[in-house]
Amino acid sequence: MMKIIGFLTVICCVMGGYTAHGGHLGVLWQPLEFVIIGGAAVGAYIIGNSSHVLKVTGKALGGIFKKDKYGKEEYVEVLTMLFTVFKMARTKGWLSLESHVENPDDSELFKQFPVFTSDHGTVTFLCDYLRIISLGSENPYELDALMDQEIETKTVEKSHVSHAVQGMADALPALGIVAAVLGVIHTMGSITEPPEVLGGLIGAALVGTFAGVFAAYGFVGPVATAIAAKDDAEMLYYKCIKTSLLAFLQGAAPQVAVEFGRKILSHDVQPTFLEVEEATGNATIPG
Repeated sequence: MMKIIGFLTVICCVMGGYTAHGGHLGVLWQPLEFVIIGGAAVGAYIIGNSSHVLKVTGKALGGIFKKDKYGKEEYVEVLTMLFTVFKMARTKGWLSLESHVENPDDSELFKQFPVFTSDHGTVTFLCDYLRIISLGSENPYELDALMDQEIETKTVEKSHVSHAVQGMADALPALGIVAAVLGVIHTMGSITEPPEVLGGLIGAALVGTFAGVFAAYGFVGPVATAIAAKDDAEMLYYKCIKTSLLAFLQGAAPQVAVEFGRKILSHDVQPTFLEVEEATGNATIPG
């Protein structure tokens, strides 16, 4: 909703200010200029990006209008899940997790946490490291480096769309100039026309520059920023899991380990200590 309000604010303020100065909105309607700019921008986007990026662009664009994937309730759930895993490992040993790690879809442990299990990426992330630990690699420093590398790889992969959209935003002002230059060329080819015709042609050419700059800084650039913010918010979920797991491996009690994970969360999604304590107090370990 806020994104829509932002788009409407941009349009109303720019067009409202223009009309308040006596400008005529009809002059700005130059569909051929928009075809030149928009078509060139989309074509360049296709040329410059992989098929994977092109496929996920639509999903990323639609995602900015949805609420964040992980909010306070989702973090309470994942912290409770981690507490349960740590409690089970502390009381029954790491090998007791083997059946849950190998078949997370059928695990009575993970089925208690539907949001976590609905994301294949995070389930695989945690289970892979629990498997490594159960095989005997419990050195937190080695796992810290490995997890950092994996999270960095995921971050780079996720950032492809936001970088691509930002690249389009950077190109739009120049494409607007291309449209304007083509308009000027057309105007010069009609130099024998009367002044009122030439004025319309020049105005149409200048609309190209306006449209490119307006689209870049009013819409496409902010959209790229919004996509990047969504990606960062999703990666925080992985970092929370990583921080809690490493704290437990370094000897922290289960309750303390999940507190480490809670503390790195941003304030808009961070549950309180009491909320996490209440949720973990109700956690049950499968038999």
